[in-house]
Amino acid sequence: MVFSSYLFLFYFLPAALLLYYAAPLRAKHLVLTALSYLFYGWANPLFVLLLFSSTVVDYICGLVIGAASGPDDGRRARRALVVSICSNLGLLGFFKYFNFGVESAEVIARALGLPVSFDAAIRVTLPLGISFYTFQSMSYTIDVYRRRAPAIRNFIDFACYVSMFPQLVAGPIIRFSEVADQLRSRTHTVTKFSRGVAFFCVGLAKKVLLANPCGKVADLAFGAGGVGVLDAWYGVTAYAFQIYFDFSGYSDMAIGLGLMLGFVFPKNFDSPYRSKSITEFWHRWHISLSTWLRDYLYVPLGGNRKGPVRTYVNLFLVMLLGGLWHGAAWNFAIWGGLHGLLLALERLRGRAALYGGLPGPARMALTFVLVLVTWVFFRAPDLPAALRYLGHMGGVGAVDPGSQLLSGVIYSPYYLGTFVVAAGVIWGCPQTWDWTRTITAPKAIAILGLFTLAVLALTTQAFNPFIYFIF
Repeated sequence: MVFSSYLFLFYFLPAALLLYYAAPLRAKHLVLTALSYLFYGWANPLFVLLLFSSTVVDYICGLVIGAASGPDDGRRARRALVVSICSNLGLLGFFKYFNFGVESAEVIARALGLPVSFDAAIRVTLPLGISFYTFQSMSYTIDVYRRRAPAIRNFIDFACYVSMFPQLVAGPIIRFSEVADQLRSRTHTVTKFSRGVAFFCVGLAKKVLLANPCGKVADLAFGAGGVGVLDAWYGVTAYAFQIYFDFSGYSDMAIGLGLMLGFVFPKNFDSPYRSKSITEFWHRWHISLSTWLRDYLYVPLGGNRKGPVRTYVNLFLVMLLGGLWHGAAWNFAIWGGLHGLLLALERLRGRAALYGGLPGPARMALTFVLVLVTWVFFRAPDLPAALRYLGHMGGVGAVDPGSQLLSGVIYSPYYLGTFVVAAGVIWGCPQTWDWTRTITAPKAIAILGLFTLAVLALTTQAFNPFIYFIF
């Protein structure tokens, strides 16, 4: 089920809020868990079994770890932690990387001249949200083991934490320590609910009014046989706008839905395209993932505590694995590796950008250009296509004679106007987090207008799942 759909907006969400608020206090988590499982299983009920199994394993492991007190219990706690980590990574590894392994094996076999071809039936379907809820659930057992959070005794409360539908499919990645107190007790106020509605409406507008039209431009540019330099840069910039408004829009909607249910989730985006270095970019982009990788991967690897060379290697490895977390393809590995290399180079210069001596606007512009170049690997369907597109951005490669027809579409007033508005919002408007702190009458009118425009626009758009659904 997609947030930006009539089914969710006018049927599921009203019914969910009605049932949730009608339920007595002790039953609210049970109702929310049931609604979340319905939401998650709408596309494929079998996914629910996987989610439930993962939840049961981590719940039991958390109890074992939380009960540890003496040396023998400590060993038992470590074994429980290993079981939790291995089960989560095993699920993620199998469902996310099995197809990649099969395809890589075929490529290697053909390179060696072996007549090997695996049947197309030997493929697995990637369950929605598995990259998010496995990381979220795994952070729980790790935090309990580190004594940073207490083990949760009530299974329904834990199942509610793991499956909460606002952030289940595409984040933010909510750590248990961030909502542990809220699971025990939280307030439901008109102020919190109204801010949640504002968050949700702004996020919906980002997705429908900005991300989807920019995505159409990007699809046309990347799908063309050969484009000119200007068209290539326009296309990748449109993709940068698309992925930002798509994902930050989803995060806004998730945060808004959480507020409607009484939960306060952390900020996931902080105007990343205003960054003046790649290091700053990763402090602002997909914050819940970047901090997760820092605390649960970079720090355990040694962080910056084992000398400069080890620090650079750790940065590169963490970002490489972060790239593979996004997708099982060499493109994502290269995307993550490039960001890791840039982070290491900046750390080498003392955390300054490679162009640290330039004025602030110039550093911001150059950082954005570097991000655009790396986005090519993220968006292109495969490595050869990414290299061809980079060539077109540099003026290398033949231009398709039909590109003039392409230009007639992507530079139409509608798409070009949306592109300009998107740029204005990115670099000239306040963040949703700040703008929704107080809801005045003019803001309420604007929010209603954005929601109305978004709903009307949905009638002209085909099925539009969020980009991060595939991750």
